[in-house]
Amino acid sequence: MRIAVAQINTSLGAFAENSKKIIEWTQRALDRHCDLIIFPESTIFGYHPFDLLERDQLVEDQIQHLNWIQKNIPQGIAVIVGVITKNPKKKGRPYFNSAIVLQKSKKPIVFHKQLLPTGDVFDEARFIENGSMAKNTFKLKGQNIFVTICEDIWAWSDQNGKSQYLENPIEKLKLKNIDLVVNLSASPYYPGKILKRRELVLKTAKKLKAPMIYCNLVGAQDEIIFDGASFAMDAKGKVLMQSLAFEEELNILDLKKKQGGVQQSLSGKDEEIRRALVLGIRDFCNKTGIHKIHLGLSGGVDSALVACLAVDALGSARVKAIALPTEFNSSESLSLAEKLAKNLGIELLNIPIQKSFETIRQDLDQALSISKFGLVHENLQARIRGTYLMAYSNLHSSLLLNTSNKSEFAAGYSTLYGDMCGGLSPIGDLTKSQVYKLCTVYNETGEVIPQKILDRAPSAELRPGQKDQDSLPPYNELDASVERLVERAEKPKTKSDHWLLPILYRTEFKRWQAPPILKVSRHSFGRGRRWPIAQQSAET
Repeated sequence: MRIAVAQINTSLGAFAENSKKIIEWTQRALDRHCDLIIFPESTIFGYHPFDLLERDQLVEDQIQHLNWIQKNIPQGIAVIVGVITKNPKKKGRPYFNSAIVLQKSKKPIVFHKQLLPTGDVFDEARFIENGSMAKNTFKLKGQNIFVTICEDIWAWSDQNGKSQYLENPIEKLKLKNIDLVVNLSASPYYPGKILKRRELVLKTAKKLKAPMIYCNLVGAQDEIIFDGASFAMDAKGKVLMQSLAFEEELNILDLKKKQGGVQQSLSGKDEEIRRALVLGIRDFCNKTGIHKIHLGLSGGVDSALVACLAVDALGSARVKAIALPTEFNSSESLSLAEKLAKNLGIELLNIPIQKSFETIRQDLDQALSISKFGLVHENLQARIRGTYLMAYSNLHSSLLLNTSNKSEFAAGYSTLYGDMCGGLSPIGDLTKSQVYKLCTVYNETGEVIPQKILDRAPSAELRPGQKDQDSLPPYNELDASVERLVERAEKPKTKSDHWLLPILYRTEFKRWQAPPILKVSRHSFGRGRRWPIAQQSAET
């Protein structure tokens, strides 16, 4: 049996587009003499629907497109596709997350997902009913195939004997003579996730004594990035097939020969993260119909990285940069911004805001009886910049990219309605150290980002001689605290931890108003983090 693994990028709610792609890729698989093609989880609807599932008519429309696929698949090949199906019983939640086996002129075979993720960015149990894996088998060309859906294989205990589930349903299965295990997945990316999937697949393959195919979604949906990287593995842990990361691909596994296409992995974690963020920006724009993006380019490291990612995502012709200096911005900052823009081939608009700042400052000082320069005036500059950048959005129907990083978000070192403005935050899940590492990636084959940007001390340039480290712990210490307290939810240990923790509690109201943040860590700010604003927690 020859099996095609269709690692495709679907668009949420684009039923006709997704269905057409399923048919096109199925024909490609048939042309390559495949007997079966496997698509990712929730292929037709897109993933994750979240509260779109409140709209029953959308599910009905998706099922109509499923019927269209059934009528239009070519003869001679079976298709396993992910779909949201209705729960016919009055009890329980209204839908199942299902995998359906389709063949021309044959009755569809339906399997349901059993384990439903509720942690981090997921909450499937809000609308999805639990299925049962016990009978998720079918026969094709004499081969017994067992079907699982994403989370179904995630109940294995870790090295410490812990599991997020009370029991592992796979361990209780009494299946015999399984020839192939299949998993339809929509598994989000974070560094190390690929190795974790291999660990779980190996445990499943060993238990069922059969090779296993893991077909993962590729693409981005809002903040969540799916990396693809589909693969097949035998029960001894040998990788039989490996697809690309962050790209669509049709890969083939010959089950009899136990051979498939094996693509080289990316060169390191930093390159993985860079590719993830580029995909995240590109899909956010393409799937929302946005054709232009812009950002404030300050001559600093954060905006430099965002500019590079933006050009990689959409091309230089679709990216604009804007410098908005005041008296506190050094001439070097502007010259560095100009040099970077030239290196990237993007237009840089220089719009000084000194006059606006002076006028509004004078009015505020008089109205509020302010006699000394202070935080009001610093934040005023950031908010004026936000006004100008959003005005550009209105004029050109362009998406403003936010340039704040995770360390700044954690410390509340950001100005609401100022430098927090934007429709998307590409680096809001990167610590400052990670920002520098990704900048280094861009300079590996030549100086794209001027070295001076990387060498000089970070500064918001909102007052004379200002440096970030005047207000924050050293970034290496702050970044470690962010990883420890935010990503791993550990107890505070260091001086920096104890400095940051009360600030985290106090500044949550800001993060609720941040733009969508592209997620590239285990636990990011944004959808997967549900801290309350009004609370009186005390923790030392």
